[in-house]
Amino acid sequence: MLTLNNVEVIYDRVFLAIRGVSLNVKEGGMVALLGSNGAGKSTTLKSISGLLAPERGEVTRGSVEFMGESLLPYGAAQRVTKGLVHVIEGRRIFQHLTPDENLYAAFNPRGTRARLNQLRDMVYAFFPRLLEFPRTKAGYLSGGEQQMLAIGRALMTEPKLLMLDEPSLGLSPKLVQEIFAIIREINQETKTSILLVEQNAAAALEIVDHAYLIENGQIVMNGEAAVLKENPDVQEFYLGDGDSVDYHNVKHYRRRARWLA
Repeated sequence: MLTLNNVEVIYDRVFLAIRGVSLNVKEGGMVALLGSNGAGKSTTLKSISGLLAPERGEVTRGSVEFMGESLLPYGAAQRVTKGLVHVIEGRRIFQHLTPDENLYAAFNPRGTRARLNQLRDMVYAFFPRLLEFPRTKAGYLSGGEQQMLAIGRALMTEPKLLMLDEPSLGLSPKLVQEIFAIIREINQETKTSILLVEQNAAAALEIVDHAYLIENGQIVMNGEAAVLKENPDVQEFYLGDGDSVDYHNVKHYRRRARWLA
């Protein structure tokens, strides 16, 4: 469904943010893009959704194809109509609107009232907690509820591919587990493809089928989720409990040499 081939992104015609990034998302699949803060995860998503331009970024090399067609000639709004939707990091909801009004705002204005109600009911079936706040301004919802609303609003566009940027950010482990279970349910019930960007590698690898690991703007490892969970480098640097000594600076060169080899 989605193919990135050797993609390079430059900001302000000077700063090289990602280089040589290649990845694939199959129709109906769930894929995670993992990495530390600043590794290039969000930039990769923006190269797909068309949101680089407002940040003075551009794809300067490589190809981004969706359903066999290049996305590069199209702006962000046109890419949404093709079935791509990007839930941006930080729960960017309309805080002055109610949950219902947020959902209505995302629906295609040329759609029918019946279809709007069908999609709305589907969102509330996935996120029944939102029904508890019919008249509450979205800005007063908790962080987890706002994340649910952001994902629900994206579903109102009827996406073929749903891209989620750090949905676990700032949430408790219990809420992360709940939201990730719902994301998996959305994939299974609607057959919507999922591209999940996460720092929380442990949570992401529990629900996805395939994962890519990005470091310093380059893909350094990819494979089936079950295989990556058993990889000693992934376990040491991304699945650890945080209580051990940080060997990142000591082993960084040797680890990258092994991966790139």
